[in-house]
Amino acid sequence: MSNLEFSYIAIHPGEVLKEELESRGISQKDFAKVISVSYTMLNEILNGKRSITTDFAILVEAALGTPAELWLNMQARYNLQVAKNKETVKMRFAAIRNISPWLSLHTNPVATV
Repeated sequence: MSNLEFSYIAIHPGEVLKEELESRGISQKDFAKVISVSYTMLNEILNGKRSITTDFAILVEAALGTPAELWLNMQARYNLQVAKNKETVKMRFAAIRNISPWLSLHTNPVATV
């Protein structure tokens, strides 16, 4: 059984932010000014071409009141899902899973006090 299968499509958090701005009637240009980032950077995030960073998430929290953790968690889940869909990762995952039972039989974790 693989832990790499998803039943949904990865949605970049920038797309969610884009919808949030639209629903609040905030233009990308105005939002970029408010949070002091370039329009180009904001546009790349909103179009899924750039990741949401910790600093950016904090700026969004300040401007919209949505917790930075929300945006960072969405980005982390997106990154994980994208990685798990890569063929090279799937092949390496399967290879490691094939030896995993052997590893669990031959390792003896030592409790630390």
